[in-house]
Amino acid sequence: MTNTIANIFRIPELRNRILFTFAMLAIYRLGIFIPAPGVDRHALSQFFSEQSNTLFGLYDMFSGGALEQFSVFVLGIMPYISASIIMQLLVVVVPQLERLKKEGQSGQNKITQYTRYMTIGIALIQSFSISMGLEQMRTAGGQDVVISGGISFRLMTMITMSAGACFVMWLGEQITDRGIGNGASLIITGGIVAGLPAAMAQTFTLLQTGNINLLAMVLLVGFMFVVIAAIVFIERGQRRVPIQYAKRVIGQRVYGGQATHLPLKVNVAGVIPPIFASSVLMLPATVGSFWPDNMLLGEASQAFYPGAWMYNVTYIGLIVFFSYFYTAMTFNPVDVADNLKKHGGYVPGIRPGKQTADYLDRILTRLTAGGAAYLAAICLLPTFLITEYGIPFYFGGTGLLIVVAVSLDTVAQIEAHLLTRHYDGLASGNQGGRARHRRALEREKKGE
Repeated sequence: MTNTIANIFRIPELRNRILFTFAMLAIYRLGIFIPAPGVDRHALSQFFSEQSNTLFGLYDMFSGGALEQFSVFVLGIMPYISASIIMQLLVVVVPQLERLKKEGQSGQNKITQYTRYMTIGIALIQSFSISMGLEQMRTAGGQDVVISGGISFRLMTMITMSAGACFVMWLGEQITDRGIGNGASLIITGGIVAGLPAAMAQTFTLLQTGNINLLAMVLLVGFMFVVIAAIVFIERGQRRVPIQYAKRVIGQRVYGGQATHLPLKVNVAGVIPPIFASSVLMLPATVGSFWPDNMLLGEASQAFYPGAWMYNVTYIGLIVFFSYFYTAMTFNPVDVADNLKKHGGYVPGIRPGKQTADYLDRILTRLTAGGAAYLAAICLLPTFLITEYGIPFYFGGTGLLIVVAVSLDTVAQIEAHLLTRHYDGLASGNQGGRARHRRALEREKKGE
């Protein structure tokens, strides 16, 4: 492993990409501590300690504590992610956008530009909503969070937060283009990981004061390892559909005839379903916190409070719904079957065309069911742990899922850079890596 890490810095391009990624993430973390004006931060911090299980607490986790600090990066990367998801859905249903997508790089650049404009619009709407919500916030002692409300505070908040969101969007795009990994995912992961030291310190404080016994702490650590292992196993899981290409004779040469496979991930939708489901379910509790005197909103907040049976049942239903919905938007079995037919490929035992599309759709439906069950289990088990033992498990299921999945994707990209230059990969054993290196050198000599 030491040699593998050393190999990373022997490749100038890979080394520069990794250092550039760390630099951009460092800039983002510094921006978290740049305060925006108009808010009493002590009162806001106290409010968050009282409202940690609402949508604000969830959003603060994704922003790495920016909302609690009321930073210029309060919105973080979330407006850009929301705009990207909305644009992906619009490409499917709007014919003009679908034609742009098929135009190649020029069309993709226009779609990216539209996504940026939509990001600004979403940031303005979200910042206005946050400013309105902040004016309604009061601590348990009756202290206002906003120092001086009104139209000036709202405009100032909208300008500051929208500018911060655009800058974070630029950081994410720079990481994707010039760094390693997906920029937006790495920014979210950095925000979640940044809260880990404080959560660990709080947990050890509870252990020292006797609020958590040693057995519960050991079970907590063991549970984290089991969850991480399950995430790695499922995220790497694939259903490989065998594909055979027919032989074609062109002139005096024979093309095709090789056998390959079509990899279908078990969890096609990724982390989108739990994020959407959490946001929807946190809304009643958040709205109820704005109007605590409203009896109807208060009952709705209690019914959908994290850990309640209504919350858990609805959470599972929303995860299943968003899993199937997002999978249908990102994978079209009909298009895949048509492309296979055009290139002379077919699934052994299945007729090309409609039967192949139905076969792929049937497999994808079963995989999505398993993936949705896995997401629901990963996201709900920490909730049961918190409810049963009262452990402040900051790294909940959604956070663990994002961190592990993004880490796997980033490691895969680094490994691809290493293997293309005949170095051992991060996930490869030393003997296997050296054997592949020797075979690669032999092939190069034969080619010469």
